[in-house]
Amino acid sequence: MINTINLNNFGPLAKLDWPNLGPINLVIGGNGSGKTFLLKSLYSAMRTLEDYRRGDDQRTAAEILAKKLYWTFQPDKIGDLVTKGADAALTCTIQFENHNFVYSFGKDTTKKISSLENHVPPRSSNSIFLPAKEVLSLHQIILKSREQDKVFGFDDTYLDLARALRQSPKMGKNYTEFARSRKSLEDILGGRVEYDETSGRWQFKKGNQKFPIGVTAEGIKKIAILDTLLGNRYMDTSSIVFIDEPESALHPVAVSKLLDIVAILAKRGIQFFLASHSYFVVKKLFLIAQEHNMSIPVMSAHDSQWTPANLKDGMPENTIIDESIRLYKEEVELALK
Repeated sequence: MINTINLNNFGPLAKLDWPNLGPINLVIGGNGSGKTFLLKSLYSAMRTLEDYRRGDDQRTAAEILAKKLYWTFQPDKIGDLVTKGADAALTCTIQFENHNFVYSFGKDTTKKISSLENHVPPRSSNSIFLPAKEVLSLHQIILKSREQDKVFGFDDTYLDLARALRQSPKMGKNYTEFARSRKSLEDILGGRVEYDETSGRWQFKKGNQKFPIGVTAEGIKKIAILDTLLGNRYMDTSSIVFIDEPESALHPVAVSKLLDIVAILAKRGIQFFLASHSYFVVKKLFLIAQEHNMSIPVMSAHDSQWTPANLKDGMPENTIIDESIRLYKEEVELALK
């Protein structure tokens, strides 16, 4: 697992220290606070560690990271990721299994990172980023725009996911927790999403009926992505999964069931980082922390300041929680009039 994170002058993240991370980690804050930015910064680092020395790849870690940052954030130059107005360099320190991965660069950096230390052993597992928007209906468009046209638009989180989904399902015995989770996902979906090799399109199969992916509900497509990655074995028990807005396009009941599945997979070894601005997500994870006596660290954004907390110890102070309490009080006052 990722154990600790330290970021300085990384875009909207002027200073962020997040120690004692757990199997499930939650980032909460308002729109534009930098939640997705934080997830993408971690994802870029992990994908660098996973691509480094894998197969016949001869690139240095610095070369892999520079390209990953460029195509994930898509700036004019990677130096643009340095916090605006900051005098010091951007620095990122990630401790993974008690080994450090550290890099830094200044605002004038174009494509070459000269300061990088990597003490993390080569990694065979895969991290994956699940964006707020589903990608199944855009699958071929994403691949074409990046692999053929090589243009900005869909960043590396979308490209990596589209490539991961392209892998065919594997038969045979799977991890017990994976099989159990896939059954739960199928129950939420009311069917299964499959890739049709003949037409080259995704479709939703419910009983004996098949529906084009374009007319399938957004929430079904989103949950189907996780089901597919469990089925084709792209993920294993040492994977790290980043989920941006798990509540997006999902009914509250489906969100609750999805987070229960996240808890099951986290107990098997997968580490999760979730970014949300939903009180419902925070409350559900709080209940999971209490029920399973599980540490669920939270990084909360408020007025450009980042504060760590833990749902095992209670609900954190945050504008999301404050607004929910205010609405509840307003409802009580109206009822008492």
